[in-house]
Amino acid sequence: MTSGGVATIGRTTTRVVVVDDDDDVRETIAWRLDQAGCAVFPASDGDEAIELIGSTYPDVVVIDLVLPGSSGLDVLRAARALETDPIIIVVSGRSDETDRIVALEMGADDFVVKPFSPRELVARVNSFQRRRLATAADAPTDSALSFDGLLIDLDRREALVRGRSVRLTVREFELLVFLARSPGRVYSREELLREVWESNSEWQDGATVTEHVRRLRLKLEDDPGKPRWILNVRGHGYVFEA
Repeated sequence: MTSGGVATIGRTTTRVVVVDDDDDVRETIAWRLDQAGCAVFPASDGDEAIELIGSTYPDVVVIDLVLPGSSGLDVLRAARALETDPIIIVVSGRSDETDRIVALEMGADDFVVKPFSPRELVARVNSFQRRRLATAADAPTDSALSFDGLLIDLDRREALVRGRSVRLTVREFELLVFLARSPGRVYSREELLREVWESNSEWQDGATVTEHVRRLRLKLEDDPGKPRWILNVRGHGYVFEA
């Protein structure tokens, strides 16, 4: 299994910290990711995971919520504090809606309920890897999307509201850009899962989209209760209003 210090890892290698106290689950995920070419750093408890996150600066963190030592939410908090802004995928045997909402509110990008397909999880990580390694030649020719009071800088992956920089997670930014590229176009939650998360409603719940929209409104809007940019279209989904 791939391991070791950051200095030994090629710049094009996706670094993944996998945290789960179930040996079978952790080893299966780690093996699949290793076979996919990722550098995998496994941890069996929360304290070990936080140390790994601080020393490896991972691109992706896969976290179980229930862990010995520090909790999964403590690990999530440590991962979200990194300036490298990793993709955070929470896997949990708990299907309670409260757990999902709390994890997403704290900055998780995906929430997966056990049992799940390790192959699908690896596909999600590979999706992130493809985006991260995309060259400038493959990127759209425009470097920014500009609206009245809102600037989305694609080169710096930054949103500015009336000149004020707003920190967004990787998935929040990708969702905002996707919607903003097609003002007036209504997308269902299922379409957004497919296009932004490259997933589907069988593996991922539409509540993930709802929570990300809520977080975007909190960060971008003067009054999140009366949004200016991302609007609900009852019975259909969401639309970016330019």
